Amino acid sequence: MIGVDTNVIVRLITRDDEEQFRRAKALFANHDVFIPDTVILESEWVLRYAYGFSPEEICKALLLLLGLGNVRVTDSARLCQVIEWHGRGLDFADGLHLATSQKQTVTFQTFDKDFVSRAKGLSGCLVEEA
Repeated sequence: MIGVDTNVIVRLITRDDEEQFRRAKALFANHDVFIPDTVILESEWVLRYAYGFSPEEICKALLLLLGLGNVRVTDSARLCQVIEWHGRGLDFADGLHLATSQKQTVTFQTFDKDFVSRAKGLSGCLVEEA
């Protein structure tokens, strides 16, 4: 199994550099691939800010990527939950924070009022203003 960095994921999704796209595609075609949560988080950020992808486009791309039979992640159910929440308007990073914390904590404290508002009812872990 090999691990991949954000730039490999972004090249595969955007195909903005044909040579690197072919190399990324070959990696996914010939190996079992592990993608760390941090790489998925950074990929979402790059796709959103550098490439102008909408949340819907990001969700679709990540679900297709995670649906490949040879792709492994730390916790696929958690990432699918994050992608679902992102599609419903929650910031991707906030969703990852909440999904990662929900089995360990009763509340998640933040100064981000928008996060508090958007997270209402999504999880048993309450997001509250600190």
